[in-house]
Amino acid sequence: MVSIALEKEQSAVLAEKIDEVLDQLITIDGNPFSVPTSTPIELVDNEPLETPHEQFRTGAMTLDWDPTTAQIVLEAYSLADVQADDIDEPLTENSTDESEMMLVRMPVGTARAFAKRTREVVGAGRPACPLCGYPMDADGHECTLPEV
Repeated sequence: MVSIALEKEQSAVLAEKIDEVLDQLITIDGNPFSVPTSTPIELVDNEPLETPHEQFRTGAMTLDWDPTTAQIVLEAYSLADVQADDIDEPLTENSTDESEMMLVRMPVGTARAFAKRTREVVGAGRPACPLCGYPMDADGHECTLPEV
């Protein structure tokens, strides 16, 4: 098992984008792929999450569709690698060390299940403060708005 760390916002956007890609595939005329509109029941995962040691903290991610394998392709790059690269230059094959990139290929049903579970995990977290955006604790919150 390999684990990488993502921020709550990264996780939420990732789930949203996976669903967007799958929803777009459904609308293509003559689409040869059977893309589920929701999570197939056999792929629903409600097991407790394990918390293994993270390999790296994620910076940039790419999300793509591979029609040759009918899979969603996710590449997650280490935050350290992304910060070390020139921000104006796009990521290339040589811009990060392979040990600091994780490649995941997901069939369409698994991708739907992953997006659903990710939204559930994000939704179960602490709510964000509407003023400062930082997580609010159940026992109170000291808002850290900058002084104007």
